Amino acid sequence: MSKNVKKHSLASKLAKQGAVIQPTAIIKRATSSVRDIEDLVGGGAAPSTGPLYFSPIQTRKQRLLNGETIQKTATKEEVLIAARVPQKKQRNEQVSLAAGEEEKPAIQKEAAVKKEGKTRIEKEAEEQKPEVQKDLKSETKEKPKPEIKEQLKPQIKQEIDPLVNEDVVSPQSLWYRQLENIRSMRSLSAAPVDTMGCHQCADPKADVKTQRFQKLVALMLSSQTKDQTTFEAMNRLKARTLTPNSLKDMPVGELETLLHPVSFYKNKAKYLKQTTQILIDKYDADIPDNVKELIALPGVGPKMAHICMAVAWDKRTGIGVDVHVHRISNRLGWLPRPTKEPEQTRVGLESWLPLTLWAEVNHLFVGFGQTICTPLKPNCGQCLNKDICPSAKVVVTPTKKGDR
Repeated sequence: MSKNVKKHSLASKLAKQGAVIQPTAIIKRATSSVRDIEDLVGGGAAPSTGPLYFSPIQTRKQRLLNGETIQKTATKEEVLIAARVPQKKQRNEQVSLAAGEEEKPAIQKEAAVKKEGKTRIEKEAEEQKPEVQKDLKSETKEKPKPEIKEQLKPQIKQEIDPLVNEDVVSPQSLWYRQLENIRSMRSLSAAPVDTMGCHQCADPKADVKTQRFQKLVALMLSSQTKDQTTFEAMNRLKARTLTPNSLKDMPVGELETLLHPVSFYKNKAKYLKQTTQILIDKYDADIPDNVKELIALPGVGPKMAHICMAVAWDKRTGIGVDVHVHRISNRLGWLPRPTKEPEQTRVGLESWLPLTLWAEVNHLFVGFGQTICTPLKPNCGQCLNKDICPSAKVVVTPTKKGDR
């Protein structure tokens, strides 16, 4: 075919034949000259008012996702003519216009597209940046207020017992908190001194005078001896009717056998025989009711005298300081200066400790020393005072090979 031959379109061929094409549907179109590419869906001929211009960059859906607002435009009815060639339908959108059926308003479609687009963007953001969202969530958490933090901190202010003088000047400013913690720990578990101490060794069925004597004997046997050993020895003596008269008439050898394995049982058997004779001759088989005369008895020291006054006569004359009270007082910092002898510890404690606590501190510290604050390997991890005890981090090295 030559280049000068004019190609005839379908419309020109139909015009020569005189065929007339009637419109099959009426749709609404915006009068604006610039339209979206979606407006071509449905087919038809170009309007007679002028050419249409479509955005080659973005579709309506894309502009909606970018946040552009859609303005309502005036619409008019257009008649489909033969010159417009129908366009292929979009893959994700199907439009079918029956005869006489009107297209749904564009604003409703746009709102649906906008809603769907936002949901998709949120999903993509969650999939692409999960770590960033976790960080944002962690930042948005409410931080504890300063007031709450202050409440969580241990209260330094201590409440003193009403029976204790509030103006106590102690070498240890946290002494009452330490005392309350020891009371709490002692209430949770029993120690040997609770069930086998000298106050538990007397026969409850005996008369009051005999009970006082038996408590003094238990104290004399308890020196450098465990409570279990002392308690068993006292049971053997009570089985032989432990009174001043029966102990006076008992041979020394037999008494030593009953006392074994109490520490220094031979010396203690001799002291018991001497003390019993003095009590019968001078105190009518009873024990003295003052510290001075108690200390004058053979084998009785200041610690025994003060404890005996508390458990036998129910009088507070001083603090009974044994190895446990001596050790724990130095560890807690309850003394103006470290001491080496129990008697020095007693003087240091009595210089400031309220009188109402003198009888209690011995029983508390002895049980505490038997269970938690032990001599060589204290259980600081189980102690409530580990954060306020000056000796909590001190590592005690055992001196005996068997303890290593």
